[in-house]
Amino acid sequence: MKDIKKFLVCGGGMMGSAIAQILAGLDGAEVTVYDVFPVDVEAKVRNNTKLLVEKGIMTEADVDAIVGKISFTQDMQSEGVKNAQMVVECVLEDMEMKQNLFAQLEEVVAEDTIFCTNTSVMSPTEISSKCKHKERLCGTHFWNPAFLIPLVEVVKTPDTTDEVAQAVMDVLTAAGKKPVLCKKDVPGFIANRMQHALWREAISIVERGIADAKTVDDACKYSFGLRLPYLPPLVNSDMVSTQLTYNIHSYVLKDLEDRHDASPLLKEMLDEGKNGFRAEAVDGVHEGFMKYTDEEIAQINGGLNEYLIKMLYNK
Repeated sequence: MKDIKKFLVCGGGMMGSAIAQILAGLDGAEVTVYDVFPVDVEAKVRNNTKLLVEKGIMTEADVDAIVGKISFTQDMQSEGVKNAQMVVECVLEDMEMKQNLFAQLEEVVAEDTIFCTNTSVMSPTEISSKCKHKERLCGTHFWNPAFLIPLVEVVKTPDTTDEVAQAVMDVLTAAGKKPVLCKKDVPGFIANRMQHALWREAISIVERGIADAKTVDDACKYSFGLRLPYLPPLVNSDMVSTQLTYNIHSYVLKDLEDRHDASPLLKEMLDEGKNGFRAEAVDGVHEGFMKYTDEEIAQINGGLNEYLIKMLYNK
């Protein structure tokens, strides 16, 4: 597979600008960001890196070098689009929009240009349905904030060649990410399947009156949640023995939540306007499973990057 240096990121929003930043960190990279609307990608990148500079993880010169490798265009016929060796699509989670974009790109780029779709929920197989060369498309699920979270799920469709998947894995590894290969295009890929299995059980515990929402979150935070980065599920299973895992599952799984639809509690909450951080404030309070003031929401949102930087860089 060729040496990939010329990248196109379609969509200059939060994820697109962060992915452009990641790819621009590669030696010799040329990154073009395409969007139908004007976007100040440089401002987004500088905002992403502000805390990293403050913590001494990056320098202003590092940021300048990254920004200098990124250009922006609203012209699908521009050289940055035409010459792309790898495209990462980051438009809205709209199936038809994604399908049409790749069909349009096929008329502009080379036949061996690799296509990647950044989606957390949609099927890359379905996204590729209007492509003539389906074998060159795979999913690349970056996790938000993409410039900090290491994981990227590389999702093969039934048509994706091994060579394309490996080339994408190699690029992401070189860019400092932790790519993992999802061999089958299934809803939720790998990590979201595990995450939402946990959320389903957490919501069920509240719904069944076993514990309130804060207690559920505390039980997660102060037990297995603490050790997960060091002791992930299957290593933990091996540690305690597969025999013990089998015995526990044989006893407890029959009582765990296994519904295939969203919890009625979620529908009830939405009907009551309890939409979490995005709920309309009543007496200065936003309500979901718990209640939050504007200050608490700002603290949680702002503290996430601080927490991740401390975990990743010990800064």
